[in-house]
Amino acid sequence: MIKYSILNSADSIVIKIGSSLLINENKFNSRWLSHFIDDIIFLIKKKKKIVIVASGAVSLGKKYLNINQKTISIEMKQACAACGQVILMKNFMRSFEKKKKKVAQILLTFSDTEDRRKSLNSRETIKSLIESNIIPIINENDTVATDELKFGDNDRLAARVAQVINADLLILLSDVNGLYNKNPKLYKDATLINKVPEINSKIFKMSTSETNDYGSGGMFTKIQAAEIAFTFGCDTVIMKGNLQNPILNFEKKKKGTLFKAQKKNKKDNFKNWLGGSINISGSVKIDDGATQALKNGASLLPSGVKKITGKFVKGDIIEILNDKGKKIGRGISYYDSSELNLIKGKKSIYIKDTLGYEGREEIIHRDYLFLNIK
Repeated sequence: MIKYSILNSADSIVIKIGSSLLINENKFNSRWLSHFIDDIIFLIKKKKKIVIVASGAVSLGKKYLNINQKTISIEMKQACAACGQVILMKNFMRSFEKKKKKVAQILLTFSDTEDRRKSLNSRETIKSLIESNIIPIINENDTVATDELKFGDNDRLAARVAQVINADLLILLSDVNGLYNKNPKLYKDATLINKVPEINSKIFKMSTSETNDYGSGGMFTKIQAAEIAFTFGCDTVIMKGNLQNPILNFEKKKKGTLFKAQKKNKKDNFKNWLGGSINISGSVKIDDGATQALKNGASLLPSGVKKITGKFVKGDIIEILNDKGKKIGRGISYYDSSELNLIKGKKSIYIKDTLGYEGREEIIHRDYLFLNIK
């Protein structure tokens, strides 16, 4: 049992609904949605700000177009999404209006959260809807998204939406009670993990990337989402969704997995956005001296860099690894990867002689640096 109350711990909540909950035997599950809406109304009456991230457009579109193949081309998948999104929102509007609630559709692309300016625009739109007592229903815009530039699953989309609005809690509804030490569908002795204070390789190994017929994610992507939420101090709860009133059920039974985030300064929207970014172009490995300097509030200088990985350009977001290869932060690079390979390990006074032109003395300025270490 989790010692956690949604009602007492969160004011702003993002709830992700998977395709398997909304679609039952290739039909929209209106009955389940009706009970879920009762949960939402209950939360709204308790003054909670609610945003919903919902999947299912592609699956509904395939049924509408009488497509039975599991594997289809990207172009046809986009066509299915275009048809299915209409059906998805039609069902949402009809179900919510029966309970005197209004909803709005927001379709986001990868750049709408990863581009800082677009991210701010998205936040203002969502904020305006909530202030107008309208519940935003968000999905990825699969009609224009490509494999190279897409979230890939709505778990990570939900986490980035949570960051965009500075949410207190991310709820991921699943077909199981939460994270188990091994796959509960295969092992009867699998044990539910109630609380995860830190996300590491051991936690990821407990997950499975298996999917059902409808969704594109699994437990692995849910942990990825929780990891994103961790960066800006947002709790994540994975709970069983395929039952009536899943959220009220959780409040009563406290059964699920809580990823308890360390509370950070939620007023620093820029660094929260930076810390949760999915669009990482490369990485730098730094020595222990540089790691300590960053912890003390310094910028990252070339002298502390040991290794460059990946190809990136000035202005890209890059990962920072300590000497043991552990991710300790990320930041916006002032240099291309080709330039960094020339000046790594050197003092800043030698940058001009090495590159042949004047450059910044730091690789990443502390104002454009996010750290997840104390």
